This record gives sequence, structure tokens and C-alpha cells, in this order.
Amino acid sequence: MHFLVTAYDGTDEQAPSRRLAARERHLASIEQLKSQGKALYGAALIDDRGAMIGSLVIYEFDSREEFDEYLKSEPYVTGKVWEKIEVKPCRVPPIFLGK
Repeated sequence: MHFLVTAYDGTDEQAPSRRLAARERHLASIEQLKSQGKALYGAALIDDRGAMIGSLVIYEFDSREEFDEYLKSEPYVTGKVWEKIEVKPCRVPPIFLGK
């Protein structure tokens, strides 16, 4: 099951420093999930000045429950980087999965 996550960072003064503090752990987590075939694609959301303001990730998990369990340990969640998280089930066609 695929999930499209659009997550927006906090807008307070400390938001950029929280992102920076959690960034290495977040990228390591994404790298591990990618090697397991669970993180399919990701991108930073940016504002008009090019500053990161959020993330977009497409994940693949067996169920919503398994995905929600992962999300509890996601470094941008535990580090209070992502303030607003939208999760939508989606279907990624095989052409984009290399299958």
C-alpha cells in the first residue's frame, strides 16, 4: 500500500534549527527505508526563497497500521520538525517502480 505524505514544518523561529538538528537522523531513516523498498521518492518543499519548509515522501508499507507505527519514530516527527502532516493513500503505477 502506498502513502503520499505531505508534511509542513513549524513556522516558529526555532523551526529551521529543529529541522537541521534532526536532518541526519531523518536522512538515515529514509536511506534505510529506501534499501528496504519502503521509501520510494522524496523531496523537500521550499518557499520562494529556496528555504526548506516541509517534505513530500511516497512510502510503501503493508498496511496503514504498519505505516503509522513507523511514523511514530520518524525523526522529523519525534524532533517536532513536521507540524502538519497529511497522509493520503495513493497508487504508484509499476512504470515508476521499475516493475
